[in-house]
Amino acid sequence: MHPAPSVIIFTVLSGLGFGLLTFLGLGLPEATGWAAFFYFAAGFALAVGGLLAATFHLGNPQRALKAFTQWQTSWLSREAWLSTAALIVLGVYAFAAVFFNASITLLGWLGAFLSLATVVATAMIYAQLKTVPRWNHWLTPLHLLTISLAGGAMLAQQTGAAAVLLLFAGAVQIFHWVLGDRRFEERGHTIETATGLGDRGKARLFEPPHTGSNYLLKEMAFVVGRKHAQKLRLISFVAMIVLPLVIVVLLPMNPFTAVIATLFYLAGAFASRWLFFAEAQHVVSLYYGASGSNPPYQPSLSR
Repeated sequence: MHPAPSVIIFTVLSGLGFGLLTFLGLGLPEATGWAAFFYFAAGFALAVGGLLAATFHLGNPQRALKAFTQWQTSWLSREAWLSTAALIVLGVYAFAAVFFNASITLLGWLGAFLSLATVVATAMIYAQLKTVPRWNHWLTPLHLLTISLAGGAMLAQQTGAAAVLLLFAGAVQIFHWVLGDRRFEERGHTIETATGLGDRGKARLFEPPHTGSNYLLKEMAFVVGRKHAQKLRLISFVAMIVLPLVIVVLLPMNPFTAVIATLFYLAGAFASRWLFFAEAQHVVSLYYGASGSNPPYQPSLSR
């Protein structure tokens, strides 16, 4: 799949933002007044900034509000409703904490639940796609959720929770890579199943379906070299998990160390999320001649 920058920014920043808002809704840390203001400002900025970044990937951004109309069948629509509800509920909760030094526990817990549900809904947009085997399993929601909560715990300066969640997120990330690498073959997708010619023997691409590029080739037939992917996996894991974990465990947690750990985390999370899309093979690529390590046909636009 094509790793669109807007979607990568959206999933990483909104995940971190809603992860932080989850802890703030649970009263962690216990902050009121200006302290609460800065915490909630960071959470809302990350969550809303990520959601706004997603609109740049829409074909018709002026129709973005229509995303709210399909909540019965669309996880994207559910994400829109859940994120809006979370921001409204936590906005009221934050207003009370900042201006009245009051903590409305029930409202905070509701906001935390809605924040978690938003991250799960975002993950389900990808996990539901049977046409992308690497995403289509239960580890995808767990992967995005653990990464979100680990980042939120660091920004909320919850040392114990951050350490545990980083370890858990690291284990899930490795498992997601290992399982994902064999998902496509386990599903049995081949060029024969893609074209429906399996009953006639081995199929091969005689001529390309068309001579020009199109949406499917642009968005769903991206190819990343295996050596580059392995290097990027190592870089992302060290930056997203190892370095933040070292900082959290060995250094006293304060706003400065929390920000430093989060910056490393973000660098690794962006690399990990780029791979999340770049390594995901859509079954439509088989129609264009992809098989195993062979990339799909890519027409030249030069004449």
